Parts: sequence; structure tokens; C-alpha cells
Amino acid sequence: MAKTVNSAFNIFNQDFVNLDTVETKTARSSRDWLITQLTNLPNKIDDFPRLYEGMHIKFGSFARNTKIRPLDDIDLILTFSADGTTYWTHSYGQSYTLIVPDTATNLKKLCYENNNHLNSIKLVNKLVASLKEIGHYKSADIHRRQEAATLKLTSYDWNFDIVPAFYTDTGYYLIPDGNGGWKATDPRIDQQKTTDINQKHNGAILQIIRTLKYWNRRAKMPTIPSYLFENLILNFFNSKDEISDYIDENMIKFWHHLKDAIYYKVDDPKGFQDDLNTLSFVDKQKISEKAKETFYKGLEAYEFETEEKDQEKSINKWREIFGDDFPEYY
Repeated sequence: MAKTVNSAFNIFNQDFVNLDTVETKTARSSRDWLITQLTNLPNKIDDFPRLYEGMHIKFGSFARNTKIRPLDDIDLILTFSADGTTYWTHSYGQSYTLIVPDTATNLKKLCYENNNHLNSIKLVNKLVASLKEIGHYKSADIHRRQEAATLKLTSYDWNFDIVPAFYTDTGYYLIPDGNGGWKATDPRIDQQKTTDINQKHNGAILQIIRTLKYWNRRAKMPTIPSYLFENLILNFFNSKDEISDYIDENMIKFWHHLKDAIYYKVDDPKGFQDDLNTLSFVDKQKISEKAKETFYKGLEAYEFETEEKDQEKSINKWREIFGDDFPEYY
């Protein structure tokens, strides 16, 4: 319960949106311990391919501090040494073949049977099998999920998604595409973009992203894919020289923008994908309608607070947007 809109948002974000601080600390510690164990795998397993030390990446929304409750997955890139492996580009960013020389004996074992092309599924499966050699994880649920080896411990609520990768001479990473081939990525670009825009606006953007993500998940509309949604938010606030000190004002302005922006192309900041916005026209229409509806509700809540000086009516209107988890007025 809260007496002001500002305190209501503070309570809401702390108790229902943001990750629990104790859980986050535990998750970071377990992630760092896992990374240590992963980097030791070549010393424990004879035919485990060599790793490229210093090039592993903590990525995804947990690493960018844009994750909301519940904490369900933590992403890692485990980078392997190419050992002379070269790549052939079929479609920039989308499709690559890795060609393994005979000298790279451990990688050679993970190629297709009839050629020297590295099979990304075999590499992920090798990682899955090797995780079971880490003593702490022998009883864990370990399996392959598309491009990642997924590790689930009964003692934690979250999964670790471990993505094998190779670092290229042109400065990006090649990761499994889920079908045996490879695709390009570079999570460092996403991290830097988020950091730069957050710093530009005095550290306010991360909370705005998290609160809007809660709305995106709850709103009765097609859910906007998380990565697309983050870029829509970041692009909007990057276009502003200054933003409000109040989260409600900033979200209202974003919803006004979103009702139109959802129809347009959203460039991949990494440059590997032409358009992140692959939503159908029907879904775009529904999202636009919900953004417009939410904009007017938010504006009404803002006017109750600032013009009528009625905190209770304003809080009740915000509860229409965010639901029963948003604090009641008292």
C-alpha cells in the first residue's frame, strides 16, 4: 500500500518487477563458479576442444540488468579456439559453414560424417555430455535446447543456457543456429548500447525497461519479443536529449510513441539482421491499439495526480494498467 504514485512505483518495482537482490547475488556467484568449471573442462576431458581464454561472454537480459521476475535463465557464451578452422559465409549474419582442418583433431570428431564441416549440434551435445563430468552437476537436468546446452539444478529456480561459439577475425562471434550450422552475433554491442543510453539519462533507463517489460508480459495483446521490445525502448529514449525524473511520465511518452513505432522497421544494432520487427500485421495492430489505450489511461492517471492532486485516483488508474500487484492507496 502507498500514499503517493511515486512510492507506489517504488514498492511495485522492488517487490514485483525487479529481481530479488539476494537471489541476484546468489545467481551471479553460481554463474561465476560455473564459468570457472567450464574453463577447466579441457583439462578434465581428453577430447574436449580447446577454449579461447578471455573471450567468454556473460550476455542476455540478466547480464544487461534488464531481467524481471522470475529469474528463469542466465546466458553464457563459451568460446572455443578455432585451431585453424575457417568459415564460409552463405548469408551475412544468418548462415555460415565452419571448415575444420585435419590438425584440429578434437573439433574434427564433431564434424559431419561425410565432410570436414563442423556440426554445431554435435558441439552442443559434446558440451552437454561434458557438463555431467562437473561433480556438482552430476544429478542436474542437462540437455540441448536449440543453440545452447541447458543446465538446471534443483537447488536453483533458473537455468543456465551455455552457448558454444567461435570468435572470428572480423570481430564477431559465430554460434549454433539450431540446425547444425552457424550464425553471427556479438552481445557486446547490445551491452554497450544499453549502457550508453542508460548513462546518457543518469541511470534511469534500466528501470524503465524492466517496468515496461512487466507491462508487455501482462497486457492483453500479443507479447512483443523481449529483444525487439528492449530495442524499441532504447531507440526511443536515445532520441531524447533529456527525459523526466519520473518513471510514469517517461512510460506515458513511450506508449504514445509505441502505438506508431510498432508498425515500422527496427534495425538490428549488431547489423546481422535486416529487421528485428518480424511481427505480423495483425499482431502489430493489436499492440498499437493496446499501446494507445495504455497511453490514455496513463495520461489520465498523470492528470489525476498533477492537476486534481488526487493520489488515490491516480494509483487506482495505474492499477488498471499494471494489475493487482500495483500497490493500493492507503
